[in-house]
Amino acid sequence: MFKTKKRVDASDVIYFVFIYLFIIVTCIVMLYPFIYILSVSISDTDSVMRNEVLLWPKGINWSAYETVLNYKGMIVAYGNTIYYTVVGTFLSLLLTTLAAYPLSRKNWKLRNFAAIFLAIPLWFGGGMIPFYMVMRDLHLLNSRMGILLYAAISTFYIIIVRTYFESLPKEIEESAKIDGASDIRIFLQMALPLSKPVLAAIGLYYAVGKWNSFFWELILLSKEQFMPVQVLLVRIIRDSSFDKEMEKALVQSSGVLPITIQYAAIVITALPIIMAYPFLQKYFVKGVMIGAVKS
Repeated sequence: MFKTKKRVDASDVIYFVFIYLFIIVTCIVMLYPFIYILSVSISDTDSVMRNEVLLWPKGINWSAYETVLNYKGMIVAYGNTIYYTVVGTFLSLLLTTLAAYPLSRKNWKLRNFAAIFLAIPLWFGGGMIPFYMVMRDLHLLNSRMGILLYAAISTFYIIIVRTYFESLPKEIEESAKIDGASDIRIFLQMALPLSKPVLAAIGLYYAVGKWNSFFWELILLSKEQFMPVQVLLVRIIRDSSFDKEMEKALVQSSGVLPITIQYAAIVITALPIIMAYPFLQKYFVKGVMIGAVKS
C-alpha cells in the first residue's frame, strides 16, 4: 500500500502563520515593558540619561538595587508582604474550600439559600466609606489581622471550587460512607487530595492578588511597620523618591537616578511572584477549566 501525502490547503497555512505571528507579537508587547524596566534598572546612569536603553542594558550598575535594599523600610515591608501573602493565601483557601464543599452537596437543605447569600456581594457592595467605618469599629485599622480579613474570600473562586467538587466521582463518596466515613473525613482525605489542581490554581490567584494589593492597604494602614512592599512602591513611583532621608542619600550617592530606583523597586517587588508561575503552571488548565466548565 502506497501512502498518499495529505494535501495542505493554502488557507490553513495562512491561518497558522497569522496565529503564530499574532502570538509572537502579543508576547513581545507583554514582555517588552518588563524587559525595559529591568534593563534600565541595571544600566549605566549616562546611558539612561541619554535615553540609549531601548531593550538590552548598556553597562552594568547595581547601585539602584543596593539603594533600595539598604533602605530601612524595605526589609520590613518585604516581610509584611510575605506574611500577608502566605498566611492570607492559606486562610483564603481554607475559607473557600469550607464554603464550597457544603455548597456542592445536593442533599444540604440550605444549599440554595447559602448560594444566593454568597452571590449577593457579586452585584452589591457597601462602598468605601461604610467598609472603612466597619473596619474601624471592629478595631482592625493598623493591624495585620485587618489586612488578612478584608479580602479573605472571593465568591467567584467559591463557585469554581464548588463546581470542581461537584465533578468528583460520586462513587468514591458512596463507598466511603458505606465504610463508615464521616463527611469531615471524606472532605479531608478524599475531596481535598483529589482537588489539588483547582486548589493550586485558585491559590496562586489568591497569592498574586494579595502580593499586588495596595489600595486598601493605603486606606487601612497608617503605621509603617504594617505596610506591605506595594505601598512602599506606590510612594516611590508617586514621589520619585522614598522620603527626605532617601532623597539626601541619592544626592550623596554616585550617579543613582530616581527613575532607576523606581524601576529597581518594581523588579524587586514583581520578581518573586513571577517566579512562582512556572512551578504551578501545569495546574492552570486542568484546575480552572474543569472547575469552570463542568456543572
